[in-house]
Amino acid sequence: MNLRSVLFIGLFLAVISLGGQHVSVASAAEVKIGVMNVQKVLVESVSGKAAKTLFEAKAKELKDKFQVEENALVAMQQEIEKKSSAWSAEKKESEVREYQKKGREFQAKTEDARFELKQLQDKELEPILKTMQEVVDAYGKKNGYTVILDSKIGVLYYNSVVDVSADLTKALDQAMKK
Repeated sequence: MNLRSVLFIGLFLAVISLGGQHVSVASAAEVKIGVMNVQKVLVESVSGKAAKTLFEAKAKELKDKFQVEENALVAMQQEIEKKSSAWSAEKKESEVREYQKKGREFQAKTEDARFELKQLQDKELEPILKTMQEVVDAYGKKNGYTVILDSKIGVLYYNSVVDVSADLTKALDQAMKK
């Protein structure tokens, strides 16, 4: 079952729950739908910007750290390509093995760095996402929304009038200050 089907079923169930088993035109007219862009709210919120800055700084630090090793591997590969015809078979085999060993070590280090970045991202986003969920719940209840959907997940069209992203960004900023 794809995401669009799940969203459709969820919306259908929300509409049915409003009017019991019999959905009438009157109860369907009472349905209030809001649309938000979760990614936009995250990126434009103060806490989201701070998390992004921290993440980008760590990514740059790691990239700079690995650039020297990557350059050394490229130089080693170029040396093997240039000089291998003049080397003995034993010397060539030894250099290739050393290059492969350093390549595997480099790959393991970069995988560790990716894992570290993922953990940092999760650590920084988790409290923001938790607070955002609370903010969306409170906003939806306060403003009488039946459902608030993410515009980037399964919404093919919406009128910008129902986009509540700006209001939710402000509310998230306020909630994260506490």
